[in-house]
Amino acid sequence: MIAQLLAATVALTAAQAPRAAAPPVSLPFPTGNTQTYNIIQWDPNQLPRIYERSDQLPLTDEELTKLSQAGFEPAQLVKMIEERRCACDASADGLIRLKKAGVDKTVIAAVSRQGLAPNRELNLLVTLDFTGEGRTAREAFLYFFVDDGDITRVFSANLPELLQRRNTHETMVDRSDIVIARTVRRIQLAGRVPLRTYGAHRVLVAASASPTLTHPSQLTAQERAKAQTYSFDYPRSSLQSLCRLTAGYRRDAVLAYKWNFEGSRFECEWN
Repeated sequence: MIAQLLAATVALTAAQAPRAAAPPVSLPFPTGNTQTYNIIQWDPNQLPRIYERSDQLPLTDEELTKLSQAGFEPAQLVKMIEERRCACDASADGLIRLKKAGVDKTVIAAVSRQGLAPNRELNLLVTLDFTGEGRTAREAFLYFFVDDGDITRVFSANLPELLQRRNTHETMVDRSDIVIARTVRRIQLAGRVPLRTYGAHRVLVAASASPTLTHPSQLTAQERAKAQTYSFDYPRSSLQSLCRLTAGYRRDAVLAYKWNFEGSRFECEWN
């Protein structure tokens, strides 16, 4: 399986114990250009389709180069590409790298024809867990920042608005145990995150009382201390680009009608 799974070393969901103080968040996100998205508008009829894996996954640039240098005939490699596709970089730079590695021109032509289309966006599944009885979140807005070259993309959710409506993908999860019965209200939203640059990306997940943030630097010191940062490597092409973001909220010990932001988890999988 060609897959990459990335997750924070320390990440909490609503079902976990209270989190220790997080280290200060670094904020090397691009300034100037921003793109803002309202994720509570993400409520499609279907959640992202999970790719059905097979034993014969697409070839990669590295595998083609290795097979070519091992003496496989060009006709054999072309047949493999036609049968299995190629999760290769079919851009001009990618094809030039294959040529410099000694890959036959007929194989390069097959890569150009059969290579997967370049990634332009990734599917994001957002899961929000609210543990215990409550009506609203103390920090009313959840933010998800991601750097994309010279752009900071900002995804926000107005939690009071989200909690007041009936959501398509909403369930009540009973996490009962012998001592304490806990009910979790779970809301799932699915949408697409446009990304135009490949390689390393940074993500920051934070809760805030402000509805108008356009950059992580606008978070207060307290909000920044509770935020989490993540990183992932965005491939040029893949059969699937699926990331999952889970944010956990727990009932406040003093104000029983409010939930506090407890932490998040972020992971991505490429096939």
